[in-house]
Amino acid sequence: MIMLSRLPSPSWCAAVRTRCIARSLSRRLGLSSARRCHIPLRRPITRALSLPSKKRLLKMGFDITFTGLSNGELDSTRQTNMSEIIFLGTGTSEGIPRVSCLTDPLKKCEVCSKATEPGNKNKRLNTSILIRYNCSGGRFNILIDAGKFFYHSALRWFPFYGIRTIDAVIITHSHADAIGGLDDLRDWTNNVQPCVPIYTAIRDFEVMQKTHYYLVDTSVIIPGAAVSDLQFNIIKEEPFTVHNLQITPLPVWHGPGYRSLGFRFGNVCYISDASDIPEETYELLTGCDLLIVDALRPDRSSTTHFGLPRALQEVRRIQPKRTLFTGMMHLMDHDKVNEYLGSLMETEGLDIQLSYDGLRIPVSL
Repeated sequence: MIMLSRLPSPSWCAAVRTRCIARSLSRRLGLSSARRCHIPLRRPITRALSLPSKKRLLKMGFDITFTGLSNGELDSTRQTNMSEIIFLGTGTSEGIPRVSCLTDPLKKCEVCSKATEPGNKNKRLNTSILIRYNCSGGRFNILIDAGKFFYHSALRWFPFYGIRTIDAVIITHSHADAIGGLDDLRDWTNNVQPCVPIYTAIRDFEVMQKTHYYLVDTSVIIPGAAVSDLQFNIIKEEPFTVHNLQITPLPVWHGPGYRSLGFRFGNVCYISDASDIPEETYELLTGCDLLIVDALRPDRSSTTHFGLPRALQEVRRIQPKRTLFTGMMHLMDHDKVNEYLGSLMETEGLDIQLSYDGLRIPVSL
């Protein structure tokens, strides 16, 4: 007979409850037992929290500072001079839906099937955001990454939000889902504006000298060819300014030995492609109000991206006021994962949601 010296503590009960929620999420997403989520435990909140219900939280989204409404419209009570973040893409390099899933005669992919429906939030193109920065000098459109699906994102969201110019492009890394759309900037430099400034690390510029050699060395262009006119600016891993907005690089690892950059502007921290965060970068994340961070899949990380369990670990360490996950693959069902994330508000006080293409968030910069 086993005798207990004391009753289970409240923290122990909360830990078990968190694991049960993780197993429930795995079942809802249809993962086998070998691939189900393991959500690392954290010391639970012991004080009583007065919080809205999970369903109401998911419906209302964010408070007055960061609310993004599902129809893309701002709350009429909000200040019209605020800056904004618009999510042009929130998916993987291949995007969602996958052609291979839609043409598979033997197995139906639920998320990819949903993504074909008009307006469904599971439809995701390459990860990218647009910062619409309002300042005394005017409004500036600062793009982070122009991947291979960038032009499709621009076709969808630029007319919708009344965006015409691109005042700068900042590059996180030199993979195709971040730079594959640089050639498409020709539509802007030929028809809207003289050129587009590009801000990139030297290592990524050296890659572009090979992948987009004709945009870097314009002497090889046939006279009269209508290609993008880009002005390359090399940035270091230290703060720089774009149209009076100070931007601080956030160095991260995007796979073993491969450096990528996140960026901090104001109290917003954006890390789209990461497998690990160096210790020195955490200091740059202190006091973060809104964290936008990589979360590829629900069950585990890959060699190049955070999975949901690791992304949650980072949120617990960084302790932002609010978090939006980005870079999701087709195993991440928008509604089902958001239902689970809503439960973390009740159990741990974590305000986390998945982002989606077209989401607009007002921010103070």
